[in-house]
Amino acid sequence: MLLRNYAKGTRYRVAPGIRWYGLDWSIALSVSGTVNDQVVGQRRKNDVLIPVVLTALVTALVLAALHLVNGTDYVGRDNDDVMRLVQIRDLMAGQNWFDLTQYRLGLEGGTAMHWSRLIDVPIANLIGFFSMFMDTRQAEAAALFIWPLILLLPLFAGTAIAANHLGGRHAMLVALLLTALFAITHQRFRPGAIDHHNVQLALMALVLAGLTDPRFSRFWFSLAGVSAALAVAIGAETVPVIAVTGVAVAILWAAIGRRANGGTRAFGLTFGATLTACFYTLVAPANYQNVVCDSFSTGFYFLGTVGGGVVFLLAAFFSDKPGPVRFALLGAGGAVMALAAFLTAPQCLQSPLADLDPLLRTLWLDKVAEAQSVVSLALTKPESVGAHFAVPLLALIICGWQAIRSDRRPQYLILMAVIALAFGISLVQVRGSVFANLLAIIPFAALIGEKRAIMHGKKKPGLGLALQFIVLVFISVQIIWSMAGLLVFEGVASAGTAVSNATPPTEKCATQTNLAGLASEPPGVVSAVSNIGSDILRFTPHRVLAAPYHRNQGGMLTQLHIAMATEKEAEAFLRGAGVTLVAFCRTDPEAISLAGGYENSFYAALMNNQVPAYLQPVASDGPVELFRVLP
Repeated sequence: MLLRNYAKGTRYRVAPGIRWYGLDWSIALSVSGTVNDQVVGQRRKNDVLIPVVLTALVTALVLAALHLVNGTDYVGRDNDDVMRLVQIRDLMAGQNWFDLTQYRLGLEGGTAMHWSRLIDVPIANLIGFFSMFMDTRQAEAAALFIWPLILLLPLFAGTAIAANHLGGRHAMLVALLLTALFAITHQRFRPGAIDHHNVQLALMALVLAGLTDPRFSRFWFSLAGVSAALAVAIGAETVPVIAVTGVAVAILWAAIGRRANGGTRAFGLTFGATLTACFYTLVAPANYQNVVCDSFSTGFYFLGTVGGGVVFLLAAFFSDKPGPVRFALLGAGGAVMALAAFLTAPQCLQSPLADLDPLLRTLWLDKVAEAQSVVSLALTKPESVGAHFAVPLLALIICGWQAIRSDRRPQYLILMAVIALAFGISLVQVRGSVFANLLAIIPFAALIGEKRAIMHGKKKPGLGLALQFIVLVFISVQIIWSMAGLLVFEGVASAGTAVSNATPPTEKCATQTNLAGLASEPPGVVSAVSNIGSDILRFTPHRVLAAPYHRNQGGMLTQLHIAMATEKEAEAFLRGAGVTLVAFCRTDPEAISLAGGYENSFYAALMNNQVPAYLQPVASDGPVELFRVLP
């Protein structure tokens, strides 16, 4: 029958469910007698694959060039990049897989860190690979150089596929351009950036790539489920966004029913299965009963698998029920989840930093730029408000408008929910704005792509349409808002520094050269400001009291009390903590602030070159002054 109809010129669509990057890979049989499935499939696959790969390659070359021209170190500028390298070194030196304690940080016994081994593994393997051809330092440099650039591929794939799902090829190309600008103007994907935030950004892009599929296919929703679970396992920062994503998928199923059945089941099943695999891979059996709120543990695992299971079962058995019944069942499932959250992890319903010591909140957290609220930012740096919040706010408006007029209403509603949550988090802590700005690229790209397609189809596009296109392009770029803010508040001369000021300056105290004297001392315990704590761990064999991590409250509080106390009281704190060395950098902002705020303090005395009798100065070059604590 197939051959007879083929001879008559009938066109068949074989295996219509097979899709790649949101494009139909169905086999078309033509009257010429040529089965062109491979040619058609390869061409359509390349419609997305080739632009993604080429854009990632060009962006990687730009980032590499910027690093080679401006870079001063092979490790990123953030303290988290340095601490991640320290953790990887400990793992490669034989520290137990399940043991995340940083024994050289904080008071005696160390500090149990909350970072996932999922990031340590690929970087450690890259270092091991390059170690076959290079010495250890060169191997580290090569691994840290290439790792963020590798992540450009999933990042570009996520935004491009999501935009393609919403607006086709024109939208996809716009998304690639906007994502390239995002990657170049943020430090998250620059060589040396090895903290977990860049991985989470790429995973969030892949989540939305899956959930924007208009056919609700199992493949794409499975990709979303796996990516969402990995984001949760890597860091707690994304848990609220992933939770809203899961709720949006469940509401989508309740509203649509059978049409969303396959995708919803796939999302729930893969989300729960991936969480399970991560839990038994990352959590030690002795900790199965422990619930912590700042990292992946029993609490998030249990709630995630229960949520994924509820979504899967509802879609599997009740998709044919009427809409009101589906919503009622979903409400019952939500009540089960709320009860499970209350019984399992009630402490996690508040901020992970809620138990932070008030002194640390005042002298440390409130001074961290990324932890500022929109109100604090508006009072201290009003020129940067637009850069953080304008693009996602406009993206929310676009999502609402498109949800009314577009045939992709469910997809835009999911986008709106996820961007709104990320935007809300950024209002409380500005660090969340990086997620909101990345995700905002997708609705912007779809709308700009729509205008571009209209212009492309007209021989003489009108001035109004051209202006709409130009305005949309300009307001979709975060760096434009940075420059505009500086122009408004500081003048023309400052607008040109928007890109260079997008990342913090390199800390001059914490370089290998400046810490060489400290490294040559016998291993001991160092008292130093938290700003340089991570670098002391990197460049020296010592234990350091403070580094800017909330789990090290004991060490940070001890260090602050040493700095603020009188000379006599500081001696008691130093000896009580077993400190053998004091490293003081008079150009460090934290040291300047503590010395200026407490006039009769230990740090004020050091700033005025008044060395207490219980300290012995050690000859050192550079801004780091070193003192031994005498017996």
